[in-house]
Amino acid sequence: MSVTFVRTLIVFALLILVLRLMGKRQIGEMQPYEFIVTLIIADLACVPMADVSIPLIYGIIAVLTLFFAHQLISIAERGGDFFKRTLSGTPSIVIDKNGIKIKELKRNNMGVDDLIESMRSAGYYSLDDLDYAIFESNGKLSPLENPEKDQTATSIPLLIVNNGKVLKRNVSFLQTTESNIVNFIRQNGSKLSQVEVMTIDGNGRTYFKAKNKKYQILNFTIEEGLRW
Repeated sequence: MSVTFVRTLIVFALLILVLRLMGKRQIGEMQPYEFIVTLIIADLACVPMADVSIPLIYGIIAVLTLFFAHQLISIAERGGDFFKRTLSGTPSIVIDKNGIKIKELKRNNMGVDDLIESMRSAGYYSLDDLDYAIFESNGKLSPLENPEKDQTATSIPLLIVNNGKVLKRNVSFLQTTESNIVNFIRQNGSKLSQVEVMTIDGNGRTYFKAKNKKYQILNFTIEEGLRW
């Protein structure tokens, strides 16, 4: 037991030293390769701590090897834009003044609901609250607020249409029907298949974004007394 105790302390001290030398930031600010290195280091560190039959030096060498690999990648990143783009990716503008950019979301394997969740975490609830939204290469959302943001909003918008498909559960919550949604879309000069995003809040305020068009703020008539 004393051997395991001492080995654990040695590995623990080594990990603190290595992570300090790597200049680690918060998990949400890590680049993809940094996160991978950290996960592997954690896994490698468990092996010599749990199995005394494995020489401690093996674990130490493995951890130090990953540290040096991390340093080499960091140097390569600083050496040119090509390596930085290849290893860490590039920021993506997912909202601009024309509205949400579905292609950029798809390029990052994300959906509208992922974007809405990230916006809520940043304190924004409507897609037109922002003039620009950028997903950084580390996955963090950087918002630029719309100066004309609706400051009187008292209701959270529901996602009604996502990439040409009606979300039936949310339509039911509105106490309306899919046909009413489709008719509303037609009345505003579009087809369901052409609508990238449509949200409706408890006051009927509607964010409407059709393909290749600037978003519009419309009004959908909801049932009297229905508010959330």
